[in-house]
Amino acid sequence: MSATTEAPVEPKPQPESPSRARGVLREICESSALVVFMAIIASMVIGAILVVIADEDVQETAAYFFSRPADTLTAMWDAISSAYQAMFRGAIFNTSADSLAAGIKPFTQTLTMATPLIFAGLGLGIGFRAGLFNIGAQGQIIIGAALGGWVGFAWDLPAGLHLLMAVLGCALGGALWGFIPGILKAKTGAHEVIVTIMLNYIGLNLLSYMLSLEAFQRVGQDNPNSPPVAESAQYPLIFGSQYSLHWGFVLAIACAAGVWWLMERSTLGFEFRAVGSNPRAARTAGMNVAKGTVLVMMIAGALAGLAGSAQVLGTEKELTLDVAGSIGFDAITVALLGRSRPLGTVFAAILFGGLKASGPSLQVLADLPVDIVFVLQATIVLFIAAPPLVRSMFRLPVPAHEKEVAA
Repeated sequence: MSATTEAPVEPKPQPESPSRARGVLREICESSALVVFMAIIASMVIGAILVVIADEDVQETAAYFFSRPADTLTAMWDAISSAYQAMFRGAIFNTSADSLAAGIKPFTQTLTMATPLIFAGLGLGIGFRAGLFNIGAQGQIIIGAALGGWVGFAWDLPAGLHLLMAVLGCALGGALWGFIPGILKAKTGAHEVIVTIMLNYIGLNLLSYMLSLEAFQRVGQDNPNSPPVAESAQYPLIFGSQYSLHWGFVLAIACAAGVWWLMERSTLGFEFRAVGSNPRAARTAGMNVAKGTVLVMMIAGALAGLAGSAQVLGTEKELTLDVAGSIGFDAITVALLGRSRPLGTVFAAILFGGLKASGPSLQVLADLPVDIVFVLQATIVLFIAAPPLVRSMFRLPVPAHEKEVAA
């Protein structure tokens, strides 16, 4: 009687589970402040390397580096220092200005550019903490700006009421565009990443169609530009006409405080966080996961719509095809850089607003392409999205809670 042996059956590789994907998202969003700071430092180092490579004086002195290395090192230092000094003067304080009022103008421009990023970043941060990777802020900004802008130039209302209705129109448009992926996710299980990406393109093409209609065009013109928003529907300027900073920034800070209260002190925010951490446990505890998903996407969309209000009612004051710019995509980085927390999002938005505001100064004062700013943004995205990479570069320890996530 011979014993038969069976060959061991190797387990089939299983696809990445939703819980594992949520764990990775949670690891990115909850990276330590030190990791975030070192990611910024690493991106600035890479930016400095690119500045050195692009500088003509460095290229010239590098030809005789081995005979006179001091010349090359001096040229490298001059290139790097002039580039970052130009960024400082373009984003924080103009040291060559004749007065303090003119000197602080760059910082007010930084805050102006940070305003829509704060709104959109707050909305995306709520989604990230609820386990939803919302990529649709761009479309939500567009639809919010379209509806709010239409209220702004088509309605005739008293000053305070007109602005209120236009702002609410922006929030409503964004919430509607967030409701669509939310309800599809809740009822059919459609992946929010795919749905929101598609809705970005639909929103852009819908805006293009609306701007071809007579109701959205200026009288006697067929250009894709709407009539200007009525002055009664525009955000008032905080410091007068000398600066572009408007009261939309104050509203953004108020929304940041509201989001903090929602996520940290309210029952609804606790449900959002519970669903993001473990939807099965949340469902077992009696929480309505589907309802929470829809509400998260609608709140995120409303905040993105308010980002559109900062554009159409604050800076642009009209509807164009470029009204959203790249704000919706930049806001993803802002939310990740701010670790999906309101305070972190505000500071991250100001950082990115400063990078944008420094672009013209970088070109004029340092004679460098504005693409250096885009490289800094892209490298920040790279390092923030890969916390283990930053830790390995700088020999940082892995926090205990992230070891549990990896396990």
